[in-house]
Amino acid sequence: MALGWVFLLHAWTTIAGASQTIFRAPSSYDDGLFTPLEDMNVLSTSEFTVLSHPVFPQYNVRIKKSPFCDSTVKSYTGYIDIEARHIFFYFFESRSNPDEDDMIFWTNGGPGCSSSLGLFMELGPCRVLDANGTKFHPESWNNNANIFFVDQPIGVGFSYADHGETVSTTEEGAKDIAAFMFVFFQHFSKFKGRPLHMTGESYGGRYVPVYAAEVYDQNAKLAAAGYAPINLKSVMIGNGITDFFNQMSSVFDMQCTSASIEPTSSIGDCVMMKRMIPRCQKRLKESCVDMFDAVDCAAAASFCSTYLREPYRKSQLNPYDISKPCDDDLLKESLCYPVTAHIREYLSRPTVRDTLGVDPSVPANFTSCANDVGSAFRTHLDGYIAPTQEYVAGLLERGIQVLIYVGTYDWTCNWVGNSRWTLALEWSGAEAFRAAELRPWAIANDLENNGQAGLVRSAKGLTFLTIDKAGHMVPYDKPKESLELVQRWLSGQEF
Repeated sequence: MALGWVFLLHAWTTIAGASQTIFRAPSSYDDGLFTPLEDMNVLSTSEFTVLSHPVFPQYNVRIKKSPFCDSTVKSYTGYIDIEARHIFFYFFESRSNPDEDDMIFWTNGGPGCSSSLGLFMELGPCRVLDANGTKFHPESWNNNANIFFVDQPIGVGFSYADHGETVSTTEEGAKDIAAFMFVFFQHFSKFKGRPLHMTGESYGGRYVPVYAAEVYDQNAKLAAAGYAPINLKSVMIGNGITDFFNQMSSVFDMQCTSASIEPTSSIGDCVMMKRMIPRCQKRLKESCVDMFDAVDCAAAASFCSTYLREPYRKSQLNPYDISKPCDDDLLKESLCYPVTAHIREYLSRPTVRDTLGVDPSVPANFTSCANDVGSAFRTHLDGYIAPTQEYVAGLLERGIQVLIYVGTYDWTCNWVGNSRWTLALEWSGAEAFRAAELRPWAIANDLENNGQAGLVRSAKGLTFLTIDKAGHMVPYDKPKESLELVQRWLSGQEF
């Protein structure tokens, strides 16, 4: 992208549709010379500072200090402004050593679910577990890392668009995230060169490999232009959907065998499901894998969902934790977790939104998951149109390490399917990975579980790991084990 001339600007202004005062940071561009903001301490708690860079002239980053949630660390919120589209983010510095610790990018899935669920329910520095607001979370992943939580794509959480603009494919969203990472690191050089770990959950199994690949490919172009590349170190995916073909039939194993608990479905339903698996796989392979045909692929996906996924609802069990009950009303109301209602209430409070700098155009009642965003992605068959696992293979071939971690009680993106696709993955390390032993990994002095936290298989940069008795949201169910796994991963320790 050609560099444009932008003159030194130091003025008060406002972004369309926003009532907050905006301070535009001084920047100078002279034949490619860029003056970064550098010091996050100069950011205001009452106004946004706008960051920009000539490489991405259509992108701005609005950022402010937002002291809330955890008084032991510095926290920031803001928007990634892409012309008329605006993506909200949180950023928390590390509790340990923010000037040296690694960087983590986190996104929830859906598609269409806000990363506030990851922040306030799972791995963030505070949790909202009841109507009393935030509580300090000792097992937060920012104990040893600086973390972004991003509400993406447009229309999710506090993100918004000026004129109804939408994003309905993962590849579109990837460009926004990669540009944001570059602009942020260019302005705050103390973070430049730090290892970056792209991390996500559920549909994040589709998002994260594509986003990481965009960051990697963007690096080559930036390096050619003389810019320091982003130090992409690894990808971490929790209970993800990555390879739809190899994961689809695994729901049979979860409800009709003792893969995690005793079978939950009737013998009749299991017989029917087993007979449908070959037909499902045949139709998916012909219409979605060997040659993508939108109409036929949609029909095949619908067929597989009807015969392989819908029978589970008869059990009235939580699809995110097969050990717990959840009726249809609770699933629709709160994703089977009443805590999500407390998060919605907290993020609907005017005082909280004012502290965070939420744009006034965002609806007053917070929504954890945006149904219209999910519908748009499904309409475009985003989860089927591209072989996401091949992005994983491409990253591995280029030295980017990949961790696939899975709670054994999750049904919807379960450990059987994730094990299956990692073993089926075609890449240069495949033979070594398949030959690697699936062995226990343990946490020292864990008397409750006799030290065993799950199973692990690892070779050539790819690691598959289970967390015993955790559901879809591993950090929520097993905060101690999840913190242990992320600390080992960041430090390069073996499991």
